[in-house]
Amino acid sequence: MILCLGLVWIGISAEGQVSDNHSIPAPRPDFPAPDFSLVNLDGQEVQLSDFRGHPVIVNFWASWCQPCRAEMATFQEIFVAYKEQGFVFLAVNSQENRANAFDFAQSRALTFPILLDEDGKVSNRYRVLSLPATFFINKDGQIIDVVYGGPISKAYLRIQVEKLLKGDS
Repeated sequence: MILCLGLVWIGISAEGQVSDNHSIPAPRPDFPAPDFSLVNLDGQEVQLSDFRGHPVIVNFWASWCQPCRAEMATFQEIFVAYKEQGFVFLAVNSQENRANAFDFAQSRALTFPILLDEDGKVSNRYRVLSLPATFFINKDGQIIDVVYGGPISKAYLRIQVEKLLKGDS
C-alpha cells in the first residue's frame, strides 16, 4: 500500500517537469514564481524579484490574441484602482517586436508596465502554451493561481487582487 502511494506521489510530483540536463518544475499554484528580467517599452530592465513584498500579476499576451485584447481594458482599470495599495501588474508581451507592443499600448492608453519577451524565453520558462496566461503571485513570490485563456472577468480579477493585497493566499 505504501509503495503504491509512493509511486502515485512520484507521478504527481513529476507532472509538468522537463528533462533537459535537470528537472525544472512547471510554474503552478504553490510553487515559487520563476524570476526573470525583461526590458520594458522604455528600454529599462525590470526584474520580477524587485517586487518581492508586493502582490503581482504577470500576464502573458500578444497584440494579435483576441482574448488578450479583450481583457486589457479590465487589467488597466484594476491596475489604476489598486496600484496605490502596492499592487503590481506586469504585462509580458510574448514573442512580438517592440513596435507592435508599443502601438497596441498607445492605442489603448495602457499605463501599466509592458515587458518585452521577444525571444520567448520567459514565456517558455513559465510553460506558456496558449495566450493569454495570467499568474497571480503573492507577496512572498509564490504563485497562488494561474488562469489560461481569457478574457478574465473584472469580478474575478478584483477578488484575486483583494485576496493578494490582504495576504489571503
